[in-house]
Amino acid sequence: MKKICFIADSIFKSSGKQRVTAVIAEELTKYYDVTIVTFEDPEQEDLRMYDLQNYPIKFVYTHFPEIGKWKKLSYSIYNYLYKNLLPKTATTSDLYAHSSFPKQRREAVVKVLKEGNYDAIIAVNSYLSMRLATIKKDLGGVKAIGWIYNSFNAFIREGSPYLGTELKYHYGRQLQKLDETVLLYLQDSEMYYHAYGFSPFVIPNPLTIKPGAPASAKNRRFLAIGRLVPQHKGFDLLIKAFDKFAQHNQDWYLDIVGDGPEKDALNKMIENRYLTRRVKIHPYTEDIQKYYSQASIYVSSSRWKDFGLVLVHAMAHGLPVISSDLPSSKEILGDFGIYFKNGDVDDLAKKLEDATYMDWQPKSDEALMLAQRFNVSVIAEQWKTLIESDGQRKGKK
Repeated sequence: MKKICFIADSIFKSSGKQRVTAVIAEELTKYYDVTIVTFEDPEQEDLRMYDLQNYPIKFVYTHFPEIGKWKKLSYSIYNYLYKNLLPKTATTSDLYAHSSFPKQRREAVVKVLKEGNYDAIIAVNSYLSMRLATIKKDLGGVKAIGWIYNSFNAFIREGSPYLGTELKYHYGRQLQKLDETVLLYLQDSEMYYHAYGFSPFVIPNPLTIKPGAPASAKNRRFLAIGRLVPQHKGFDLLIKAFDKFAQHNQDWYLDIVGDGPEKDALNKMIENRYLTRRVKIHPYTEDIQKYYSQASIYVSSSRWKDFGLVLVHAMAHGLPVISSDLPSSKEILGDFGIYFKNGDVDDLAKKLEDATYMDWQPKSDEALMLAQRFNVSVIAEQWKTLIESDGQRKGKK
């Protein structure tokens, strides 16, 4: 049996990325000997999370060693020079890869990974994917795979909190050293091809929860779920749109489920619009299925997004979906989605009203059917195909 390894910043935390990693790793134990290497402390281990105790997954704990003050200073100087002054070439990029991932840390990670004698190693996020690319030649014949969650534009755009445009060349240069790169969207794969000359493998995220009871049109509730951070999920847009909708409708309610720094501001918006009876913000819960089951229509008002896993969860409960017209949403929902112009409050308010008059049951049946595309067994087969491939699937210019 082949041995595969996921290397992740963390696994024992309650978040979408960790949950997806756990679900994929669990399903792949049907085919492989699976290990997760994590940078958490062993004391954080909680195998009850994501039902990990029910699967034969090994866990290895490691950490980055501390770097001396003077070495850290010299690395920082070069990092500044590369980002701001030096030409972007293969040589300067490789030097930056080493300065941003110092020798002591490279050697520590290489040691842990080589001890596992893995056939394939999957780095779970963009940063670890670049780290894996930097040490790939030190790992022997292992198949190195980068698993990217961020959309291309979110990661590379001007002013991005992630890399930004100054590291655009470096990012592509390093990823090309990997055997495969996995993205969540076909549109992003096309962007990588135009920017860097290779086409990453596209595998969407799977359904990660066991669906609860099917939703019902009789509930008359809109639902939105996500982290409450400014701008990203567009909950401010949704509250404004619901306010316009509510001026002509007395029957429907809105539930927002999530936690985060924007919560107080959103609650203030609700109070100022006298919507406290009809709009509620609920704390996130592991029993999230109950909210899907109690809703009638799901609303995604995101201004931008990574993979819209909540859209898959909504469809698995039979919910029609209203979404901003992001290409990422359209890739998941296709013709099934009810789209409004991204950022347009008036258009969203109109779509809320239109949705209350639609023939709900056929739309619900279609949602349940479409959700089957994201069954974990279907997605795991795609991962299996990737792991077993000869590594020549990248398109080249």
